[in-house]
Amino acid sequence: MARRSLAPLAPPPSLALAAAVVALAFCFHPASAQSAWLDEFRTDGEVRSDFDASGKQVASLVLDENSGAGFNSTEKYLFGEFSVEMKLVPGNSAGTVTSFYLTSGEGDDHDEIDLEFMGNSSGAPTVLNTNVWASGDGKKEHQFYLWFDPSADFHKYTIIWNAKNIIFRVDDVTVRAFRRYADLPYPDARPMAVHATLWDGSYWATEKGKVPIDWAAAPFVVSYRGYIANACVAHGGGGRTSCPAGRNEWMDRELDDTDRLTVAWARRNCLQYNYCEDGWRFPEGFPGECSRE
Repeated sequence: MARRSLAPLAPPPSLALAAAVVALAFCFHPASAQSAWLDEFRTDGEVRSDFDASGKQVASLVLDENSGAGFNSTEKYLFGEFSVEMKLVPGNSAGTVTSFYLTSGEGDDHDEIDLEFMGNSSGAPTVLNTNVWASGDGKKEHQFYLWFDPSADFHKYTIIWNAKNIIFRVDDVTVRAFRRYADLPYPDARPMAVHATLWDGSYWATEKGKVPIDWAAAPFVVSYRGYIANACVAHGGGGRTSCPAGRNEWMDRELDDTDRLTVAWARRNCLQYNYCEDGWRFPEGFPGECSRE
């Protein structure tokens, strides 16, 4: 795919207005629901916890030459809406990878839904990598240049996962949807935990591994706050779940007219890699869903 313009981008006013209306609705969530959300997670590596001036808990992951860091939920879920505000590594973050994702585990047949942020050289745009794995079948990346500096302030990132589709959102603007087709793999049976990580991806992250981490700039820090999971909790291995009553609009959530506009805008202005256009990667033919988008 041709390289997109690197000039700063902003959503059209109509899209920004729609996002602002949705964001306003989220402001009315009780503060107590977010007060100590990190208690729902196990931590690994150096994870700092504090509260900001508004009372939101902030969890910061630290990466240095010795170790990365992360946290993962004590619960597993089967469908839901998951969102968090993130402030990425400032300055030269080349070689680092920051993530917010769901996964059923590490096995060859695992399911996974990814939001990954690939570090950049100072001044270059940040790449958001979205991906879906189903029964070990992955390689379904759409990568977008973000239209803002994600290290300058917190921005909200959301995954909506139900039996019909997976929706990826940035600041309440939908940038991608991965639809379910009955005859193709889809993550609908394995409960998944929520993970966040910061790690050394020098071999892959920046310009396909051409620019490694500059450890002279370490430690690298990324911060998370405002985590919300509105989801069905899985109990044991028998397929039993308990789902929230009331605010469960995500269960049947599909793209509406505004979503379709924002997805088209993101494809036109921000998309810099689409696996359905990578013939070198799929010499024997593209995955089945590519011809149905």
